Amino acid sequence: MKILVCISHVPDTTSKINFTEGDTKFDTNGVQFVINPNDEFGLTRAMWFKEKQGATVHVANVGGPETEPTLRKALAIGADEAIRINTVATDGYSVAKQLANVAKEGGYDLVIGGRESIDYNGGMVPGMIAQLTGANFINTCIGLEVEGNNATAVREMDGGKETLKTTLPLVIGGQKGLVEESDLRIPNMRGIMQARSKPLHVKEAVDISNETASIQFEKPAPKGAVKLVDNVEDLVNLLHNEAKAI
Repeated sequence: MKILVCISHVPDTTSKINFTEGDTKFDTNGVQFVINPNDEFGLTRAMWFKEKQGATVHVANVGGPETEPTLRKALAIGADEAIRINTVATDGYSVAKQLANVAKEGGYDLVIGGRESIDYNGGMVPGMIAQLTGANFINTCIGLEVEGNNATAVREMDGGKETLKTTLPLVIGGQKGLVEESDLRIPNMRGIMQARSKPLHVKEAVDISNETASIQFEKPAPKGAVKLVDNVEDLVNLLHNEAKAI
């Protein structure tokens, strides 16, 4: 089985976010970037298929040279090869088109993407890849087994879970639950050293026009002042007379 894991290069959630040029551009200065958490769950599941079933695992992302440390981390975790599509990731459609082109050229049986990235939270790329490649698609995936050409997946839905059976080729939008958090891997020294000699291919982007563009960013309103209350009577009084909550 040949697996492609789509990797987003996203800011760490602890990073302080700022914007420049009149709040139209994201300021990357001082920001630590990581593998998108939903993608990391998918990569870990792909590593299980590699170790248990002998699958080949490639990772790919859309971005400039600054994203290569993130791809190298994926290689250190255990992926066999990495592909960087050399263009700026601007909107979900263009990213999906670039990744779909790689998926079609590579003849992958399984494409694993995160349900959404934690930067723009578009939640559209895996579904678009499936449509563009003609593969089956399962979103919000929290469980996946593959036997031969057949796949059994569990997806999260409103009020519960749903188990589905389908066939390869398949695209999934993975998330927390695809593997346990305790199963996520931290690259060890051996993996880091091996990653240096693993192939990282730079592929020029295909010519695609963007369908959307970010016009302006706005931070959430700052939290209001906090009022400390020493006893229950004062708390009840404030909730009733000031907050009108009771």
